[in-house]
Amino acid sequence: MRNFSRRLFLSVSFFASLMALLAPISRAAEPLAVGAGIPDVAVLSVTGEPVKLRELVATKPAVLIFYRGGWCPYCMRHLAALAEVEDQIVAAGFQLLAISPDQPSKLAETPNRDKLHYTLLSDSSVEAARAFGITFQVPDETVSNYKNDYKIDLEAASGQTHHLLPHPSVFIVDTVGKVRFAHVDPDYKKRLTPEQILAAIKAAKN
Repeated sequence: MRNFSRRLFLSVSFFASLMALLAPISRAAEPLAVGAGIPDVAVLSVTGEPVKLRELVATKPAVLIFYRGGWCPYCMRHLAALAEVEDQIVAAGFQLLAISPDQPSKLAETPNRDKLHYTLLSDSSVEAARAFGITFQVPDETVSNYKNDYKIDLEAASGQTHHLLPHPSVFIVDTVGKVRFAHVDPDYKKRLTPEQILAAIKAAKN
């Protein structure tokens, strides 16, 4: 895991200037607030099977992580950090579900997927992200620059042409689908630490 983290750090450093230059113009997000019920939306498993988010959380309270995709080094560093505390999340009685616009086939190609033992889900249509109020539109020029200059193909990743991405977000949801904690940050470089998420889980149980 340490070697994995070092590789991710180098990848993040390499991409930092790229993302700063090509930062998308964001829409004003209106995310779900604490106390709201999650929408009745479906996402896809890694095998392409549709599953309702409400049905997933009905079995066990969940930490929902929305991330931009396996192509994003900041996202992958965050997912790797969460893998290190997954046992503590499960011990607290919660499941960890990570959701991105990557289509199912791309989920299977997620870097170091074998080190991520929690569930990855596809929201390739961004129906879920839109319903949670966390999407932003990537300008066409940026989409083109990603693809031509840096080999980041958003359409190939999602299998869609909507050019939408989610702001990195964390929602803690109970078994009736009620949001007990919400954090959304339009700055893709800022993520909650595993320790902050564990503290939020503890507070949500009270």
